[in-house]
Order: sequence, then structure tokens, then C-alpha cells
Amino acid sequence: MRQHHRTPRLLGTLLLVVAAGISVVGAAPAATGVPVPLGQVVPAPLSVEAKGAPYRITGDTRIRVDDSPGARRVGEYLADVLRPSTGYRLPVTTRGGDGIRLRLGSNSARALGDEGYRLDSGRSGVTITARKAAGLFHGVQTLRQLLPAAVEKRSAQPGPWLVAGGTVKDAPRYGYRGAMLDVSRHFFTVAQVERYIDQLALYKINKLHLHLSDDQGWRIAIDSWPRLATHGGSTQVGGGTGGFYTKDQYRRIVRYAASRHLEVVPEIDMPGHTNAALASYAELNCDGVAPELYTGTEVGFSSLCVDKPVTYDFVDDVIRELAALTPGRYLHIGGDEAHSTSHADYVAFMERVQPVVARYGKTVIGWHQLTGATPAKGALAQYWGLDDTSAAEKAQVAKAARNGTGLILSPADRVYLDMKYTADTPLGLDWAGLVEVRRSYDWDPGAYLPGAPASAVRGVEAPLWTETILNSDHIEYMAFPRLPGVAELGWSPAPAHDWDAYKVRLAAQAPRWEALGIDYYRSPQVPWPAP
Repeated sequence: MRQHHRTPRLLGTLLLVVAAGISVVGAAPAATGVPVPLGQVVPAPLSVEAKGAPYRITGDTRIRVDDSPGARRVGEYLADVLRPSTGYRLPVTTRGGDGIRLRLGSNSARALGDEGYRLDSGRSGVTITARKAAGLFHGVQTLRQLLPAAVEKRSAQPGPWLVAGGTVKDAPRYGYRGAMLDVSRHFFTVAQVERYIDQLALYKINKLHLHLSDDQGWRIAIDSWPRLATHGGSTQVGGGTGGFYTKDQYRRIVRYAASRHLEVVPEIDMPGHTNAALASYAELNCDGVAPELYTGTEVGFSSLCVDKPVTYDFVDDVIRELAALTPGRYLHIGGDEAHSTSHADYVAFMERVQPVVARYGKTVIGWHQLTGATPAKGALAQYWGLDDTSAAEKAQVAKAARNGTGLILSPADRVYLDMKYTADTPLGLDWAGLVEVRRSYDWDPGAYLPGAPASAVRGVEAPLWTETILNSDHIEYMAFPRLPGVAELGWSPAPAHDWDAYKVRLAAQAPRWEALGIDYYRSPQVPWPAP
């Protein structure tokens, strides 16, 4: 069993709940037989029409799926969620009858796109209709949230299991809804990454950005340069043993993410943030001398040698092997904080490296400093500046956006999940400021960057850097409750963004997190259920 390392505030709250032997207010509908309102989910749906009687899941309920591999996989996933807590068999079948129906490809779902869905609930059953399996999967996440929080437990619970009557129509605002996990500064196991993937999926996140290399560690095996992993991956911040993913382990992460309809976006940061690589191979350094491994947290001191031909042999090999492992569309090449690389060298480096990504069938993503060079056609720039970043830097990014470069918005003083909530937060950093829950939610991606057309925004991403993050409990405490808000910014229509309404829906998620064993910060800005 996973050991929890809760902060005293959170531990004290949970101990009060356990000692009293009662459930939290947010779980009360399960006890009274009142279903969760259709509109109480996160992210907020496109439209909700509440009407008619609820559906009750019973021992006779079946999960009916279309005769397709995608629908059956979603059906089996739903059954795996529901069986332990309900105690019901819930067979997955292609035969008719009442129950939970998962339908693909109807005309009514076509207008909702590849990730949209329609959920209809009434006395005789629940039907989720979608154009693609991804839409069915997102519809299942909504169904989970419409059931009592106890449905998430892995042991039999009393129920009843009611789904409110009515119709939900839903589709995402943006196609890119991401979360980044930095596995370089501290290494996280496959199981820890998979746990985070499950948490991301609940809120319809569809991209997992893995920061696989940095000064402190190289985390992916590269056959043509084996010391990158065995030497460059042998430590981490603070001097621990580090680690790396074998190719089979990385494939396992990719497969697991795909089973939750997330696409893995791997990142190899360059030309800066490269000390782990430079320490592994002396020839990558301009002076031919390998530096020591690095376990600190400062940035901006390392650089690949832009003038050496071997640098581009290295880049080609790494991108080729990583692209072959990654079925997704994107490959992230970093490009930030290259303070030890001259501007001319940076531009020259990016001119040579971006075509390599295209040669191996991938689309470039880079941190927004990429716009200081010439972004490749179709490239995405990930903006991580602050509200008060200089007008000149913002203008550079906006100009690239007007010229066709797509934007992923990750403003550090809004959605960097490693920023402290308050000065007293025991984890995280504060270089971008203190980021409470309301601040992380209360902004509009479509209107955030002056001069950048709203049409250039491809989506949002919540990065979690791990200088101070050591385990899954730390990940969860910093991600929750901010991550669901970022997910809502990426999914829900702009008119749905209202802090006063959102904080109530967010508060209702707390019993679900507790049922799932998710650590979270009880922000005083949110009206959490009382013990």
C-alpha cells in the first residue's frame, strides 16, 4: 500500500473525518438517494438539460457497447471503475436491453467532433454517444462524476447508484489540453506516472508532456548513446540515485496513456539544460571535457556545442530513436533558458534541429523562446512567461502567432503547479509568485497574450517542475485543486468560466479525491464540504 506523507493541515482534516465516522457533506446525496446534478461536473459541459427520472445502476445493469474494439475497451474501462464499489457483475456485451449504452458514430454525435459526446439519462438507462472512442471515454468521465464519490472506492459500498435524468452535450474548446511532469529533476517510476495519468484522465486532459532530460538527469534509454541513461540518469536533485526508463518502460507509459486517451509528448531540452548529456559524453562539449554530474537547481549554465558536427549526430540519433518510440504527433525540443548559447548560435541550432524533427515524422513544440528564432511551419510555441513579462518578449511571441505559429499557454504565475499556494506551502517554489486556486483558474486563454489572435491558441498546459517534488503525494498536493481548473480552461466554453460557480463545483470534487486517495490542498478560497 502506498504510504502517504500528508501535510499537517490535510492530515488533521482527514483524521477528523475518520474519527467521527461520518462522510463529508459533499457525499450526502448518496445517503439520501438524491443524484448529483448534471451540471456539477468538472470541466463544465457545453450544455446541460436536466429532465425526467434518474437511472439507477443495479445488479441487472449491463454495459452495452457497439461491436468495435474502441467501444469495447471503453466499456471494459467503465466496468473496471464500477465493479469494485457497486459489487455488481456489469457484463460488457454487444446485446440489446436496458443499462449503460456506449454508441459510436451516430449523426447526432458528428457535430461534437472527435472528442465530444452526448450523454442521455433516464429511467431505462444511460446512453453515451460519440463520434470516436475518445469521446466515449470523456463521456464516461462525466458519468463517473455524476455518481456518488464512493463509486471510486475499491471495495463494496452501499449506494444507491443514481444518475440524474437529462441530457449533456459536450465538446472541448481546445484540442490541446496538457499536463507536464518533470521526471528529470526527480525521477518517477512507471507506476507513479500511470497514477498521474489516471488523475489527468478524470478531467479530460489529453496530453502528457514528459520532461525527459535536463541538467540533473537524462531519463530515457538511447541505444546509440547508452551513457546518457546509465551515467546521465544516475542522479537527481539532492544527489539521489535517479533512474531512467528503458524503451520497454517508456512504451508501457505510452500504451497506458493511450488507454486513457492521452497522447505522450516527450521533451528533450536543448541546446541548454543539457548538463546530464554533457557529463555523459565529453565530445559534446566545446572543449572536449565532460563536466561533473549536477544535482543543484540553478539553470542557464549548460549548452551543447553548436559548432561541432557531432552535436547534430547526437541530436539526430536521439530524435530518431525517441520518435520511433512515440506514436503521438509531437516532439518537444525545449529551447528555454539557453543563457550560455549566443543568440546567433541559438538561431543556427534551431534552424538545423527543427528539420530533424520533421524528418522523423513529428511536429515541433518548443518553449516560447523558440520564437526568437524562426519556428518551423506547423510548430507550436509554449508560452511560460508571467503577466508582467516584458512587452517586447510578449510581442515577439504574438508576432510568431500572427505568422502561423500555434500557441500553448502555460503562464508560470497562473498554471505552474510547482508554485506555492501561499508563503506557508511546504512544497514548491515562488519565483513566479504565489499561485492560489482562484489565480490559476481566473483567466482566459483566448485573450491572454496581447496581439496574439485567439485562433492561434491551441490550448493550455499545466507544468509541474519537480525540484521539491519527491513522490506521488507531493505531485497530488501541488496539482489538486489547481489542475481541474486548468482542465476546465482547456475544455469548457469561455462563457462557462465563472469563479463563483466553479468553486462550488470544485468543492464537490473533494469527496471523490478522498475516495481515490488523492492528497490535496484545502484552499480557504474554496467552500469545501465540512466534516
